[in-house]
Amino acid sequence: MPDLLLQKGDLQLLFDRLSGDGFRLVGPTVSQEAIVYDEIASVGDLPRGWTDVQAPGSYRLEPRSDEAFFGYVVGPHSWKKYLFPPLATLLTADRTDSGWAMHAPPEPTEKYAFIGVRACELAAIKVQDRVFLEGAYVDPIYKARRDRCFIVAVNCTQAAATCFCTSMNTGPRCQAGFDLALTELSAAFIVEAGSDSGRQVCGQLPLREATPAERAAAEAARAQAVAGISKRLETEGIRDLLLTNLEHPRWADVAARCLSCANCTMVCPTCFCSSVGEVTDLKGDHVERQRQWDSCFNVDFSRMNGGVVRNDVRSRYRQWLTHKLASWIDQFGQSGCVGCGRCITWCPVAIDLTEEVAALREPGP
Repeated sequence: MPDLLLQKGDLQLLFDRLSGDGFRLVGPTVSQEAIVYDEIASVGDLPRGWTDVQAPGSYRLEPRSDEAFFGYVVGPHSWKKYLFPPLATLLTADRTDSGWAMHAPPEPTEKYAFIGVRACELAAIKVQDRVFLEGAYVDPIYKARRDRCFIVAVNCTQAAATCFCTSMNTGPRCQAGFDLALTELSAAFIVEAGSDSGRQVCGQLPLREATPAERAAAEAARAQAVAGISKRLETEGIRDLLLTNLEHPRWADVAARCLSCANCTMVCPTCFCSSVGEVTDLKGDHVERQRQWDSCFNVDFSRMNGGVVRNDVRSRYRQWLTHKLASWIDQFGQSGCVGCGRCITWCPVAIDLTEEVAALREPGP
């Protein structure tokens, strides 16, 4: 299917079409001085005319000089909270006269349409697909949600100072994994269909084929994002670099700055650490086994056999970075980092993993 053109005034028709097909719309919106992902109803909920300015340990919103709907990069939320929810019930048990009755949670009925997914986020979803769907054991909660989502991606036309997707070969252009992909121009969107579902939706919208000039304008807009990426992560030999430098003095240096607050793992679109606990009602007659997000930066995460394995910040930061960039490759055949830069932006003390890797390439004393 050739590239198509959707006038900005018709974007609401896309939203209405998806809502009419039973999808709950989730997209970017402004809340608490950030652009976050939340349920939306109309184009009026989008962060039109706003952009984000990011740097290590810094994030702020600023008004744009135009009325772009998607003129920002990425915020603190990622789509994993809808596919791999922060809190999920795995099993319930109720006391009966004949013993305990166990019940699996009901299958989800809601369908989500994700609006505004960026290329690095498509790559992150692919990473979590590998973790939850392609191994020996399939996660039923993730699978049920993943099977029912529709993805409207948006190509980046700008970059933040913390972006390094080009180093990870994950962006900034959306290549695959979407149903529809949009490139925003001043008065319209260039639309690409990436699936049969996407093509069906296109057939229900007032689209026309884009002209060569409009396609060239879209290419130029996407090129702006590439030109704006200044941060780099050297990935050549990175696995061996990390795993052969476990006693490098840089680990102690970063540990002196790291708060072990877990911000980096919470905002990361691929981190999947979790813990499982059981919660009872006051009578003890109803029990829920719940899974919730956890982090390798939490002290008790490595507790076993009565003791904590990683009981200092140095070992916990080293575990996170070596898993993300090295042993993840051994487990899943790919890096756990997509270059979105969230861990850099939302670190309270501005720790930058690209700088930490570069420092490890320097010989120790």
